[in-house]
Amino acid sequence: MAKIFVYTLLTIALLFLSSDLNAQCSMCRAIAESSIEGGSKMGTGLNSGIMYLMGIPYILLVVMGVLLFKKPKLH
Repeated sequence: MAKIFVYTLLTIALLFLSSDLNAQCSMCRAIAESSIEGGSKMGTGLNSGIMYLMGIPYILLVVMGVLLFKKPKLH
């Protein structure tokens, strides 16, 4: 029971420590598309950053799930 409390408290703390992120606007998309057509790598970097930001929460959820559900079962 204490472990679940610690994990819940840690999760809540991480939620409050996260920075405010703004969504990508349509102008960012237009600039990224035009830079790709012009041969620049800016659009590729923007896409990589978006994939990185999308992947981290899922990785954290998997790690938390493994830690919570793979603990030894007490009879």
